[in-house]
Amino acid sequence: MAVLLGAGMLWWSPLALPVAAVAAASGGLWAVRAAGAGDDPGWVVIDEFAGQWIALLALPRATVGGLVAGFLLFRLLDVLKPGPIGWADRQHGAAGVMGDDVIAGGIAAGILWAVQSRWHWVFDWVG
Repeated sequence: MAVLLGAGMLWWSPLALPVAAVAAASGGLWAVRAAGAGDDPGWVVIDEFAGQWIALLALPRATVGGLVAGFLLFRLLDVLKPGPIGWADRQHGAAGVMGDDVIAGGIAAGILWAVQSRWHWVFDWVG
């Protein structure tokens, strides 16, 4: 669902996705803290939305290839939790719940941006 909403925001306005990503990350931090949710409960999904939207920030436009790559890369990093993602996941409270997904999204965006900078045609298929 986050990818489809992100695609719509990329299509609608260049500012929509960055604004939504910041709103989801900061609003999620506040909401998780206010709800007293600890250790990433399954019912909290705003962290996944924020992370996925951050990953999609590297895409100049919504293409099937770019969206699939952004989704898969974010999910892979979120599951494997390498380096700083794992560190953030081990933190308690709202910072831990939101932090691992925000960092995974940022790293995914960096990788997507680097690939696209070198091979700009990579994500152009079906778009």
